[in-house]
Amino acid sequence: MSTASRPRSSEAFVTGADVVVESLIRHGVEVVFAYPGGASMPLHQALTRAADRLRTILPRHEQGGAFAAQGYARTTGKPGVCMATSGPGALNLVTAIADARMDSVPLVALTGQVGTSVIGTDAFQETPIVEVCRGITKHHYLVTDPADIARVMREAFHVATTGRPGPVLVDLPKNIQVAQIVPDYDAPLNLPGYRPSPRPPHPEQIAQVAAAIKRAKRPVIYAGGGVITGNASDELRELVRKTGIPVTMTLMGLGAFPGDHPLSLDMLGMHGSVYANYAVDEADLLIAIGVRFDDRVTGKVAEFAQHGFIVHIDIDPSEINKNKLVHVPIVADVEDALHALNKIVEPPAAGLEPWYERIAEWKRADPFAFDTSYPGILAQEAIAALSRLTADRETVVAVGVGQHQMWAAQFFTFREPRTWLSSSGLGTMGFGLPAAMGAKVARPGALVVDIDGDGSILMNIQELATCVCENIPVKVLLLNNQHLGMVVQWEDRFFKGNRAHTYLGPVDHPEAAGQGDGISPESRYPDFVAIARGFGWQSESIAAKADLDGALRRLIDAPGPALLDVQVPYQEHVLPMIPSGMTVRDLIKR
Repeated sequence: MSTASRPRSSEAFVTGADVVVESLIRHGVEVVFAYPGGASMPLHQALTRAADRLRTILPRHEQGGAFAAQGYARTTGKPGVCMATSGPGALNLVTAIADARMDSVPLVALTGQVGTSVIGTDAFQETPIVEVCRGITKHHYLVTDPADIARVMREAFHVATTGRPGPVLVDLPKNIQVAQIVPDYDAPLNLPGYRPSPRPPHPEQIAQVAAAIKRAKRPVIYAGGGVITGNASDELRELVRKTGIPVTMTLMGLGAFPGDHPLSLDMLGMHGSVYANYAVDEADLLIAIGVRFDDRVTGKVAEFAQHGFIVHIDIDPSEINKNKLVHVPIVADVEDALHALNKIVEPPAAGLEPWYERIAEWKRADPFAFDTSYPGILAQEAIAALSRLTADRETVVAVGVGQHQMWAAQFFTFREPRTWLSSSGLGTMGFGLPAAMGAKVARPGALVVDIDGDGSILMNIQELATCVCENIPVKVLLLNNQHLGMVVQWEDRFFKGNRAHTYLGPVDHPEAAGQGDGISPESRYPDFVAIARGFGWQSESIAAKADLDGALRRLIDAPGPALLDVQVPYQEHVLPMIPSGMTVRDLIKR
């Protein structure tokens, strides 16, 4: 028995599970997404004892709960918390943990575990979840002494939220949860070598950047998710106000700078705007802020921005020169670095009017566009209409993964940070609905819409039940093309249109063999309207262009959860497109 577990007549004993729950409360946690099982029952019993201080939401699948915790975290900047039992329950968290690691999301994942006496014996529902997650967490714990619980919980939140945020796993054997202890909530942290406090930016480097801006003639700011994670959007906007430099954003960076600002170049990369990709290619100065130089942005990295002087500002030193060698590497908190830069920066000496004119030509020649003459509804049209109808209200958009995700990035206008929730690094189908659920819990006064595809939503469609039972009135704009649209697009572009298991309808339909040229309303399967109604949702389906605005208004104004199934064609491609590993000179426009 540990020292902390020995009886002391003058002190109150509580269970290890109660210490976990009290630690959550002390760290400001307001909601936990938790699915119970045998190895986590003591934790859930403790949650019932704290129900007046901490809301527990029961998802219908552990992965749904973890993505909901992510939605909460991405929308607020606070750590999300999810919980599962041992074995299969813990394993169902793995994809969401990896997703949080890729997108730098602060997440604390708690798992029940079999008792310490049977660990390693292949006990019922035992898996070595710490070993499974070792490569996808920022840090991880297997608690073997109940006296360590309070300290471990403090460390978990500290690691998850400091430096570059990420997921932390805490695995709690059942006997540790039921042990009677006197907790020490102020026990010192034991994190040797972990120094998350970023050093201040070097004044010499900041001066170098200011000098580079002063002499630039074709500068571009390349802003990523680190601007949002680092709460640096205001400083970014101030930098643009002082310098007049155009801004392009990564998929993760949307909302860091207003999409409708005259100096916005929208998204860059594989499915980014023509003008953003051209501008970066011709830039003589590229200021990269909170980015990873991801392959979906750079394409052939050796030829990305090869003519420009490159500045890279990031809190994580491991990202500096990892994918792209840069001229001025600045390891610092992006907000601190931009604040220091804004104190001394001056606009380019030569003025940027010729550069603005060049960009304006590209925007006129190749805007984001779709065929307005198409008699039905295109996915792009539905998203643009939703953006127009919600422009004057607080709106958060979550997405699944695929064509609809890219079209949402192209055609929905994001003006503020933390209003766009996308599984960007891992690209996890099934992310949209549970992430929207978590965002709505975090921001109950906002309109929260999951723009999803029929393939993606099916992967976590059980969370429709959670939204009704937990009174979480999210909205779903379902763009239904009966296919795995992005894979179909690649089949069309690179595999001569051969359909290799990308049609989602009945196997006896002609399209299953790649023979069909359209999907009739009668043959569409499954019936999402019936499914949604079966879960207690308001739902309807439309296919006619004339019905779009009215149906969207009914979706937006619905008092509870609501789904709008929009039947769209599967032949449409997301354009522009730079094929994987290629360059801007290989850009496909049509």
